[in-house]
Amino acid sequence: MSVLDKVKPRKAEQLRLWGVESVLDLLTTFPRRYIDRTVKADVSGLEVGSEAAILAEVQRVRSSGGYNRNRRAPVTVVVRDDTGTLEVVFFNQPWRTKQLREGTEAIFWGKVGDYRGTRQMVNPVVDVVAGVDEPVVGRQRRTLRILPIYPASAKAGLTSWEIGTFIEEALERAGDFLDPLAGEWLTALDLWDRTAAMRAIHGPESMAVVGPARRRLIFDELFRLQLALVLRRRAFEHNARALRHDVSPREVTGGVKGTPVARFLAALPFELTKAQRRALAVIVADLAGPFPMHRLLQGDVGSGKTVVALAALLGAVQSGHQGALMVPTEVLAEQHAVAVRQMLGALDVRVELLTSRVKGKARAQMLEDLASGAVSIVVGTHALLTEEVAFKSLGMVVIDEQHRFGVEQRATLRAKGEEGDPDLLVMTATPIPRTAAMVIFGDLDLTVLDELPPGRVAITTTWLPAPADEHVAWDRVRQEVDAGHRAFVVCPLVADSPRVEARSATEECDRLRAGELAGLRVGLLHGQMPPAAREEAMAQFRRGDIEVLVATTVIEVGVDVPEATVMVIESADRFGIAQLHQLRGRVGRGQLPSWCFLLGAGGEDGVAGERLAAVEASTDGFALAEEDLRLRGEGTLLGARQQGHTDLRLASLSEPEDRFLLTEARRVAEAIVNADPHLEANEALADEIKLFLSADEGEYLFKS
Repeated sequence: MSVLDKVKPRKAEQLRLWGVESVLDLLTTFPRRYIDRTVKADVSGLEVGSEAAILAEVQRVRSSGGYNRNRRAPVTVVVRDDTGTLEVVFFNQPWRTKQLREGTEAIFWGKVGDYRGTRQMVNPVVDVVAGVDEPVVGRQRRTLRILPIYPASAKAGLTSWEIGTFIEEALERAGDFLDPLAGEWLTALDLWDRTAAMRAIHGPESMAVVGPARRRLIFDELFRLQLALVLRRRAFEHNARALRHDVSPREVTGGVKGTPVARFLAALPFELTKAQRRALAVIVADLAGPFPMHRLLQGDVGSGKTVVALAALLGAVQSGHQGALMVPTEVLAEQHAVAVRQMLGALDVRVELLTSRVKGKARAQMLEDLASGAVSIVVGTHALLTEEVAFKSLGMVVIDEQHRFGVEQRATLRAKGEEGDPDLLVMTATPIPRTAAMVIFGDLDLTVLDELPPGRVAITTTWLPAPADEHVAWDRVRQEVDAGHRAFVVCPLVADSPRVEARSATEECDRLRAGELAGLRVGLLHGQMPPAAREEAMAQFRRGDIEVLVATTVIEVGVDVPEATVMVIESADRFGIAQLHQLRGRVGRGQLPSWCFLLGAGGEDGVAGERLAAVEASTDGFALAEEDLRLRGEGTLLGARQQGHTDLRLASLSEPEDRFLLTEARRVAEAIVNADPHLEANEALADEIKLFLSADEGEYLFKS
């Protein structure tokens, strides 16, 4: 940053604290909105009830210094432009007195209200354009044109005006930008050249140029990611050591009998859905193919992903190899191990469980049996990743709930294939939008189970935000238990916490036994219980010895009790859409009508309420995934995190136009890599990928 004259050492440090360490970081800090001063919004023209953004100067600041009746300390700011004055009031924001000193120029965006005959804005969004110490000439110059508003950081001590000034200097000194995209692609996709786009987005002469500029830069973001993912996939295929499996598509259709796969499928007490058969046909073709399988399997709750995964594992076993099923938690591993043993009971296949709780002689014997090949399928957690775990011939890896595993772990487990690269099947617990899958799992082939087994009953979901209405849920629990059925009660915490306002499983279990569910057999299940105690609690619940099971999210996946017909989720506003949908999927697994009750208010920001309303309105996991994407954004698409600051500066996968650009970016990336696998004729593209992606992110993208 020292190359810019206007960025003094103190400001460079403030920029660094804000995450801007280079001129590239600065130029890719884009405006979050614009104030069009050519279409002036005057204070005098503001109408009560309208939403507006005004550019005004602070005239006076007043703080009550105490609390009003609602215990919210107001800060009152009087602002003025050339046409008049407006009162702006902030509650619970005493720091505004320091931010908005007299003479500060800022953008105030909010709804215009009326208080005792005086127009005012309450708690508007504020962007400081210029502080009192900044030059008047610069401020006047900026108010005479379209003003880009940058995401200023009060914490770092930076204003939008300062950021804009730094960017202006960077653009002036940068000259023309290198554009690695060939002219024919720009013409075919109707994209601006990069130089025009960068200058227009930071300093538009009219609002009409902002759209085309954003479009080009959005394409660049998506294209870089897709190009890197395509390169990683090609490198994986080039370096792969494939294990050919002795499995035929006819085993799926019933044309071949007697093999473990065919016997397993024939013994199922239900017919496979068409979607399951399609998925198995593709997977079997992968297993017999020249490259190791690298596939993502996703489907809604109850769509039958586990059956498909087990058939894939058996395909490796009958070919003389071993299979590994890795899940994120010990509780889930225990549940999966029980379910797999039950489903494979008629076959001579040894299934073992390996978690950190397996210790001493039992662990040593299991490790020896894995290394000798005596164990056919192992179910485990991160314990499978330790150096001491070795296989005789690992041929198939299934990773359940991939979002909880980083690519680092995925690569470590695959590297345990001594004779060749094991096939990889990744399963998501709940659906994710296809566009998000293209970004997060762009190096995996995608298979979707878009069909539920016939006979699955609809689950009636009811959101009860008011505590006074919770009796509706408890009345239904009693009715279902009286009918011989069972119920889940889910709490977000194991024990009460003074820091979190949410109900805990242990305390709620005691409360329900003495209160709403007195007289019923109420049991407890959470992840901190010893494994034997957990297994016994689940066994009692399956038998009916426990009628109501109060649990944490340990029952989120892997629990299949057809007699369970009611779920009550307490403090439901603390869960995300995907988790709520996954929890709800623990009921309705038989032929009995089922209910799910969501208890909890919508939260102060209203977003939690939108989540709960969405889950109440739909049982379609794919539709809920789209709504989840709209509400919380893309999340962090690279690295381990799945939610928070997005890696996409401009693109939004919830926008139809950006989704279109994503598919186009993938098409262009594949065309370029097909013609030039190592980018030898496209050095600028190769350099750009390395430049824009950090070392960790680059490592992520080039691991398989």
